[in-house]
Amino acid sequence: MTRVEATALPSTALPIVVAVDGPAGSGKSSVSKAVAHRLGFAFLDTGAAYRALAWFVVERRLDPADAHAVIDALPDFDFRIGTDPDKHQVFVGEHDVSVAIREPEISAVVSAVARVPEVREFLTALFRRMVATTARAGIVVEGRDITTVVAPDAPVRILLTAAEEVRMARRSAELTSHSAAVVGEQLRSRDRADSRVVDFMNAADGVITVDSTDLDFEQTVDAVIDVVREAHA
Repeated sequence: MTRVEATALPSTALPIVVAVDGPAGSGKSSVSKAVAHRLGFAFLDTGAAYRALAWFVVERRLDPADAHAVIDALPDFDFRIGTDPDKHQVFVGEHDVSVAIREPEISAVVSAVARVPEVREFLTALFRRMVATTARAGIVVEGRDITTVVAPDAPVRILLTAAEEVRMARRSAELTSHSAAVVGEQLRSRDRADSRVVDFMNAADGVITVDSTDLDFEQTVDAVIDVVREAHA
């Protein structure tokens, strides 16, 4: 609590939106969550929504590559996600899928689901509603196309990136039950697939790049908070 009070920004009439993009393994989720915690902001992991939908499709024994089947499943997709950075859970119906959606089996199919235009429109509308209705002074929104599609007018837009070998090492450390080779190939495969839909490797105009290749976790969090503070100085 003391940490949040020490770093919180002055309140404004409208929520401060911090949009964070970046490739797989760049630390978007963990860094964004920590930034939200320290600033007293809400936190929205948009990638979790795509992963939850992929889990839902697999659970229903549908083909993730069948766009029509995925679209038809959208009305039954009962998705809920917490925006409290300290109590972040993801539900599909009554199922807590917070852990299940991070498994490599889901990572392997999420891009097929995410590239469907109707899926992106459906979820983008959901994300915008969540941003607009947050009860906190601000919200950190992270994903692949946040700075360009979901919140292109956000006052703070950041591309969080790191060298590929660093990103692979970080993701392998998270998924200790899987080999580095498997994790690395899945990371590269997902980046290749997702890059056909949105450019998350290069900063758009007005987007600030934070390269965490040579930074540890706390240094990366500090670097992002510095960008937020400079934008609201």
